[in-house]
Order: sequence, then structure tokens, then C-alpha cells
Amino acid sequence: MYQRKINPAEPVQVDFERHGVVLSSDGSDWEAWGVINPGVARSRQGELLLYPRKVAQGNVSRIGLAREGTSSGGHFERLGVIVHPETDYELRSEPGGFGCEDARVTFIPKLDKYIMAYAAFGRQGPRIALATSDDGYQWKKLGPVLFADGALNALDNKDAAFFPEPVYSPAGVLSFAMYHRPMLPFSVNGQAPISTILQLDPADRESMWIAYMSAESVLEDLENLRYPRETVRVLPVDSEWGKLKNGAGTPPVRSRAGWLSIFHAVDSHGPDHDPKRTYSAGIVIHDLHQPHRVLYRSPEPLIVPLTIDESVGIVDNVVFPTGLDVISDGVYDVYYGAADHKILRARLSVEF
Repeated sequence: MYQRKINPAEPVQVDFERHGVVLSSDGSDWEAWGVINPGVARSRQGELLLYPRKVAQGNVSRIGLAREGTSSGGHFERLGVIVHPETDYELRSEPGGFGCEDARVTFIPKLDKYIMAYAAFGRQGPRIALATSDDGYQWKKLGPVLFADGALNALDNKDAAFFPEPVYSPAGVLSFAMYHRPMLPFSVNGQAPISTILQLDPADRESMWIAYMSAESVLEDLENLRYPRETVRVLPVDSEWGKLKNGAGTPPVRSRAGWLSIFHAVDSHGPDHDPKRTYSAGIVIHDLHQPHRVLYRSPEPLIVPLTIDESVGIVDNVVFPTGLDVISDGVYDVYYGAADHKILRARLSVEF
């Protein structure tokens, strides 16, 4: 177990400890390249559910379902695959893979539904797609997200996750809100050359955005969750860490300080002629009413790839948070993909 305390001089203090691996490949064909990046939710009965990305040979992804056992001390029972690649926006024949990736799951009481946002990797490249559920177990695809800003629809887009309550958009419209990360137009399979990124102005590098769908329109027709009317960049890359890009990690949860989420950010390391990426994670807190107002972001990464599980895998040096489970006031379990091959859990205790 590894424990770390953030600088007590900071306005947000965090105790952090790793709790180890909760899921790894079972050796099946569908998990040959790992089981990673899970959505997390509680069922209506309080059961802890994981929605892991199962990666088959050739980077073909499906979204599974696992449930924590009641007396097993953290063991998760696999319940099968719930989202298969089967539509035009999830399938392709080109090299590099395809499928349904990196689900984030949010229960939205106002809609009385679970909403899943995932990356659908089809012929156009990765795009955001949605699915809905009444119970967290059975899911129905809603379809791909289409932005009012047509230029965004031409870009690859990932890291979508919903806020659990309506908020106000920059234009003052009560809205359902969703993180997303538009990608650079010259990215290939989600990655742009490091040297090219570093030549860009930091303001032009990939970062977290929030998209807004009018609450009135969505309550009239759930289909309108697919059609954001506004979107705004909220977390530009930082000069201290996460210099290459950042993006949403977990769906946000309500805290005493605001909407709290664990995001990921990427730096480079190694020699100039052959730099490598390092994925780390930190905390971001948004205003409860206007989440485009960021109140706090970690001045240094909270979770960095240090252990063997985080440092060596399908892709080395990756910590990629996608799920946050509220344990009590200020105490959270974060679930994250490690080195693109396993799912780990860490516990955070946050004081404001």
C-alpha cells in the first residue's frame, strides 16, 4: 500500500492510498489486451457496478459489466458484455482497432436514468456515443452525439462524462452538462506527435470542455441529450504538469466545495529524439451552479504511475481515472486504468 499526502499548505488537502488491482485480464479472447478504464455506478439496490473496457486482440473493445461481491473483500464478479460494437459509428475495417471504449456512467435523478457516455471508435475515428439504463444492468443505445457547432463534429472526440444534476450554461440556460475532449485534427488513433504538440500554443492543445443540453428540451425528449447547444473549454493545459493535454476522468460528484472530479493529464519524458507519454491524475473542482467556473485544480499530480502495474503494460506509464464512488463525506474510491492492462482502485480523503 502506497500513501501520499498533498502539501498541507494547499487549500485542498488530500490523503491518498492505493488499494491495488480489482480486475485484470481473465485470459479470454475478449480480454487478450487487458481490462481497463471502468465506468462506476451504484445500482438502485446499492450494489457497486463496474463497466470495464474489455480489449481483444487488435484493439477491439467492448464494454462489460462486473459487480462487487458482498463478502469477498473487493472481488468483482463478471456479468458479461453489455455494449458490443455493432453500428456504423462503432465499426471499421482499417488497422488500429474499433469498438466501444472507456464508459463513464452517471445516475441522473432528474431523468431517473443511468446515462453512459463512451467513445465509439468507428470509420470516422473516435466519437462520443450515449446509452441509457433504468437499472444499471440493461442498456439501450441512444446514439452518437452531434454538436450544434458543426466544426466539432468533424473532430475526433473522447472522455465524455455527465454531471449528475442540471447546471447553468455560460449563456444562463439550465442544462444537463457533459465533459468532452475535442482532439487535434491531425491526431492518428487518438495521438498527435509530441513534437508537434509542443510547437502549439498551450491554449490550442487538447483539454477538457463542457457541453450543455437544454434541460427543458431533454425533459421533453431524452433523445435531445445527443444534441449539445453550447460548449466551452474549461481546463486549459497547465504550465506545471499535464503540458501535452488533459481530459475528463471520472464523472463529477457533488462536494461541499463544488463539483469534484479526478481528471487525467499527459506529460512527456525521455530523450528528445524519442519522447514518451506519462499519464497522471489530479483533482478539479467546479462551481456548483456554473461549472465552466473552475474553483480549484491540483497544482501537482495526485496519482502518478509508480508501481509495476501502473508503469509496465500494454501502454507504459498510464494512470487513467474513469470512475468515482462516494464512500462518505469527503471520502472517495477512484477506479482507474493502469498501463492499459488492469483496473486499480485508490482511496481519497479530501478536506476543503
